[in-house]
Amino acid sequence: MWKVLESWVDRYFADEEAVLLSLFLIGAIVAIATMGEILAPLLAALIIAFLLQGAVNRLDQLKVPHLFSVSLVFVLFVSLLLAGLVFLVPLLIKQSSNLLAEVPRMIKQWQQTLHLLPDKYPHLISEKELADLLNYTSREIAKFGEAVVTFSFSNFPMLIAILVYVVLVPILVFFLMKDKQLLMDSLASLLPRKRPVMRQIWREMNDQMANYVRGKVIEILVVGLTAYICFLFLGVNYALLLALLVGLSVVIPYIGAAVVTIPVMMVGYFQWGLSGDFFWLFIVYGVIQFLDGNVLVPLLFSEAVNLHPIVIILAVLIFGGLWGFWGVFFAIPLATLIKAMYNAWPRKKSTLTETTS
Repeated sequence: MWKVLESWVDRYFADEEAVLLSLFLIGAIVAIATMGEILAPLLAALIIAFLLQGAVNRLDQLKVPHLFSVSLVFVLFVSLLLAGLVFLVPLLIKQSSNLLAEVPRMIKQWQQTLHLLPDKYPHLISEKELADLLNYTSREIAKFGEAVVTFSFSNFPMLIAILVYVVLVPILVFFLMKDKQLLMDSLASLLPRKRPVMRQIWREMNDQMANYVRGKVIEILVVGLTAYICFLFLGVNYALLLALLVGLSVVIPYIGAAVVTIPVMMVGYFQWGLSGDFFWLFIVYGVIQFLDGNVLVPLLFSEAVNLHPIVIILAVLIFGGLWGFWGVFFAIPLATLIKAMYNAWPRKKSTLTETTS
């Protein structure tokens, strides 16, 4: 047993870089697990700076002074952020409040529809089964109502946290972009001079991560904006709120579109019933999802991530469970990073292989 373990350790951890990579991974996981909430503004700033770095690089290539490039991109970013806070956020809050106010009417309409089922389909559901279902639903809705009320009374600390993000994150973004090279050189000085494995992993992941993150943000904006225009044209209630959900649904491959279909179709059904307008909404929504999966995604992600769908779903479940929204957003790049590290990991031939050869 000890000989097998010793052989395994000798095979995968004989190289100095392998030990260093292991310590770095363990330290990163422990830091995020224990100080995730404290480091959240820094992580958010890193992600935003990473997204904006492409525009800064383009301006640098045009011989624009670096400080001016950073300042210009930063001003545009802050302007968009303020525009969102001033115009979009209040509208989203208003539509969310209106939707919550409409929930009792929707429930009543849904109950009236369900009461017709035992008469029309007595072989599928009985009066007693329907009553049990309605009682169970009423209890769950009551719990949800209590949760909403509790949230409304306890959301003051969350508002403080949002204000901290709004002030602190932009400041961090500016200095991360301005002093990027200085920070990278300082980090590199802590590592060994000879680090071929780390360089290989960095080369493999840098372009791929940048293309994925920027492509995913573009996909969210295009799908969300297209859905908003279509919903406005069809006259769908809560168009902005539903379009936001549709845009964010592309973050979760395979699952997001199926989940968001439920609120979109429910709002359409309670607004129009099973009429022509409802079926037009169903067709338009299906076309948006089809074009996203078959046109937009291949166009944005020409260098497809070579991961099996089961691996992608598992990555979404695992990283989403660990780190919430950002874990879901970065599930595919993180899974690709693990694969790249596995492929580049320094390893020796096992003693058993050497003796048999």
